[in-house]
Amino acid sequence: MAFLRRSSGLLAVALVVSFLVGAATAKRTGQLTVFWGRNKNEGSLREACDTGLYTTVIISFYSVFGHGRYWGDLSGHPLNGIGDDIKHCQSMKIQVLLSIGGSGNDYSLPSIQSAKDVADNLWNAHLSGRRAGVFRPFGDAVLDGIDFFIDNNNGGAENYVEVAWRLNWYGRYGGGKKALHLTATPRCGYPDWRMEKALATGVFERLHVRFYDDVKCSYNHAGLKGVMEQWNKWTAKYPRSKVYLGLIAANVPGKNDMVNLKQLYYDLLPSVQKSTNYGGVMLWDRFYDKQTGYGKAVTYWA
Repeated sequence: MAFLRRSSGLLAVALVVSFLVGAATAKRTGQLTVFWGRNKNEGSLREACDTGLYTTVIISFYSVFGHGRYWGDLSGHPLNGIGDDIKHCQSMKIQVLLSIGGSGNDYSLPSIQSAKDVADNLWNAHLSGRRAGVFRPFGDAVLDGIDFFIDNNNGGAENYVEVAWRLNWYGRYGGGKKALHLTATPRCGYPDWRMEKALATGVFERLHVRFYDDVKCSYNHAGLKGVMEQWNKWTAKYPRSKVYLGLIAANVPGKNDMVNLKQLYYDLLPSVQKSTNYGGVMLWDRFYDKQTGYGKAVTYWA
């Protein structure tokens, strides 16, 4: 594949650029988030955490919900052992979240009641809840929070408000022993109508805005100007949320969205890091990053 052929070149650039000074020094946070769970060849969750590259790993996806069924798709990863891997990552001070949604069509929220049911299932199956009879796919491991990656057009966008409010309530008053973090991963074109109403609740502490898969706001297609036009809208609209620069870690066939490391270091990162609510960098995804080594450079610059 194209991204595999570029791997050695990327690492060579990373080694050179990492010794340079005077650029990308605006406001580094050291926060690097990665999505895991989309390819069985990416290695285990434990392996991803043991690289020492990431401060947050997001399991993707909890992708079947809204009609009385609740299930996730981990692309062939066996469930056995993931709970222990979650605990291992958390012991290393790495947050582990679960992302709901994805690009599939097996989820929607047709009613307020369905939204309440989804929030209740997330709380009892993956978070601090312990309702009898609710299956916990990761055993007694308690995830650090929920990410909203709502990407289909099946409707019910207004009902994600209820999911967000209910999870926020559980996190505050549900009796859990750990904080419940809510994040979202919207598309870069502002506003993302799929998430707009839910984001208006103000309960999302982080936004991982995807500046790829859209020629209007991906760096290689729209340039710095195109990225910053959308970035500035996101950071201005949600000043209480930390906004992350979402990047893809490889050039997948048919697309050219991976930002060259030199341009990332000298041009893109110094620009977004000027924002007071810049939060860090999000990478899609662990499989691509494992092939290219992109995160080995970005982790020092985020």
